[in-house]
Amino acid sequence: MVEEQKKSRLMTRPQGDVMVVHFLDTRILDVANINQIAEELSEIVEKKNYNRLLLNLTNVEYLSSAVLAKLIALHKRLKELKGELRVCSVRDSIMEVFKITKLDKVFDIQSTEEEALARFKVRGF
Repeated sequence: MVEEQKKSRLMTRPQGDVMVVHFLDTRILDVANINQIAEELSEIVEKKNYNRLLLNLTNVEYLSSAVLAKLIALHKRLKELKGELRVCSVRDSIMEVFKITKLDKVFDIQSTEEEALARFKVRGF
């Protein structure tokens, strides 16, 4: 039986040594999708050797708490690799979740992709 190729849940674009990641789903709730997203993010870090990631949440309208757990694990892994994780373009409703869970203190969250990319450069010096 041939395993069918799963459709990617992420769109990625290298920007120098930073991998910019856009989520294609507007609602990230399904456990299988969440696990696939986590696998794709892990592949970017472990196989493609990017340790500086920018997660652009422009398209995301809703995400489950399981996604937050995966983002925390990703953040921890990047710190182990002396890397960085930034988040940008977060809708107000999702920002509320980040604030309630105090993850706004854990993640470097910027309004725009440009601001977030600039933070990578500033921190590098």
